[in-house]
Amino acid sequence: MVDSQRNALDPVIVCQRDENIERGNWSNKLEFILSCFSYAVGLGTIWRFPYLCYRNGGGAFLIPYAIMYVFAGLPLFFFELSFGQYASEGPVSIWKVAPIFQGIGYAMFLISFFIGIYYNMVVAWSFRYLFASMAAVLPWTSCDNVWNTKIDSDRNCHIKSETNASFWNQLELMKNASRLPADEYFHHRVLHISTGIHDLGPINWELALCLLLAWACVFMVLLRGIKTFGKAVYFTALFPYLILTILLIRSATLPGFMDGIMFYLTPQWDKLTEASVWGDAAMQIFFSLSPCWGGLITLASYNRFHNNCFRDAIIVATGNVLTAFFAGFVIFGIIGFMAFELGTTVDKVATQGTGLAFAVYPEAVARLPIAPLWSILFFVMLLTLGLGTQFTVLETVVTTIVDLFSRNSRFYFDRWVLLACATIMFLLGLVMCTDGGMYVLQLIDTYAATFSALIIGMTEVCVIAWHYGVDRFLDDIRNMLGHDAPPRWYWRFVWKFFTPIIIVAILIFTLVDFKTLTYGDYTYPMEATILGFFIALSSVSMVPIVATYKILQLDGPIGERVRILLQPTSDWGPALQVHRIECGAPTHTDSQVPLTLPNCKCTSPLQNFNCHLLLS
Repeated sequence: MVDSQRNALDPVIVCQRDENIERGNWSNKLEFILSCFSYAVGLGTIWRFPYLCYRNGGGAFLIPYAIMYVFAGLPLFFFELSFGQYASEGPVSIWKVAPIFQGIGYAMFLISFFIGIYYNMVVAWSFRYLFASMAAVLPWTSCDNVWNTKIDSDRNCHIKSETNASFWNQLELMKNASRLPADEYFHHRVLHISTGIHDLGPINWELALCLLLAWACVFMVLLRGIKTFGKAVYFTALFPYLILTILLIRSATLPGFMDGIMFYLTPQWDKLTEASVWGDAAMQIFFSLSPCWGGLITLASYNRFHNNCFRDAIIVATGNVLTAFFAGFVIFGIIGFMAFELGTTVDKVATQGTGLAFAVYPEAVARLPIAPLWSILFFVMLLTLGLGTQFTVLETVVTTIVDLFSRNSRFYFDRWVLLACATIMFLLGLVMCTDGGMYVLQLIDTYAATFSALIIGMTEVCVIAWHYGVDRFLDDIRNMLGHDAPPRWYWRFVWKFFTPIIIVAILIFTLVDFKTLTYGDYTYPMEATILGFFIALSSVSMVPIVATYKILQLDGPIGERVRILLQPTSDWGPALQVHRIECGAPTHTDSQVPLTLPNCKCTSPLQNFNCHLLLS
């Protein structure tokens, strides 16, 4: 009995356990960093950045990209990490800081919910291709299959040979991509694509099973909470770098490699005078780091209170930028090889999105010796990138619900919420397993996290910087980081002025540059565009809806109700008593101090004093 009591109160022993027993913490700092890498370095890093780089001036594009990283990407990334770490709360419950704005958290929840539904569909496609790659001959290497088009001589599937090399020189490949065997395999064999979003058709059972497998993988990884998640990211964060390095070494031995690299990097300095180039740089850095989805707040909420999140933000954000740049060498090296094979120029082959991942790249690997091996490696890489992001997206959804409704027996409640969320999102995702599923996926991808994420990001930063107070927030960060806190003058300027201005500029550019959504030769009808804006506004509308609801819940004059809801609640601040005392926040009167205080990180003299004082 004496030994058990001594172990329960011994700071040396308890500091090796979770600091926050109820919520849990990352087992170590590396798990958190890798989780952030796995979340931020997603599919967009592979299939969007290289294309934007070549389209917007090659190497010259890196200048506006770096500037936007410094003034928009890194500030938002650090902002959300420090916000989540300070309060140890999910994206909804964290708005105890200003309850009237809790709708921001619900908006983030909906954004992650929408993203989770369609993102796992891309993971399902990767599973489908991975299984198809386990064959002696890749199925998209020939034109003699039932899914190949045989309409007329101009629409036949074509494979390069000596007799048709001159024909390929005249083709605009990506404007008529159905000529490529891999493209026909993707659209006609895998997707069974219909004529439009109005023609959904039946569910493709092969895709449905792959989608079920994708959700089963995500569920099993997250089943035991943050601990298994932290172990899984060792694979999902690091394995893509291994595959990218292998593919880069292989592509460097192929003819046409240098043509692709030179096309990727050759600076076009005149492009820097175009506003669209700066707009693309800002949008790419914003969406590649994935702020305003709630994921960064969720990941940081499992940190220990005194973790150096500023250093983590620099490591992850900079690593994400460098990864995107590195991926460009791999992608354009392969594209250069494909252009050589087809007898055309690189710009006729370069593309982005699903066209790159599931048409152009499979076509390229099919032309390599031991093609199934390279195909397997590529799609395993896509799987790890997709699953790495999907883990955090679903964890955000689950954490939001658990933080709102669970106070006791959190672990078991967590499991049931995870099962319910995975099941519901799987069932909703079945619509993307239909013949018209690609059109649905493109619609959600375009509208779910573009306008809405920008608006939410601007609102979030402005509320903290202008209402809560940027100096007050910087004091909170100093309480967490101590001497490691970043310089105040820089972050005061960036969070109050520059970052909101950049976000507004991106939003304006996005709206001005808005075009009716298309997929190939198909143009979405007006009804689909209206539905897309409804998806976007459904999350943003949570801000005024929740604010109105909270105002109506209180009694008294409207002005007084608003004033109350604008103030932080009494339980805003650090989760644990010892940290609340350090920060001068009100302590939890209903807390059982002996159960929470022994788990503090007794590293500094001040913390040792508080631990000793409050435990004695």
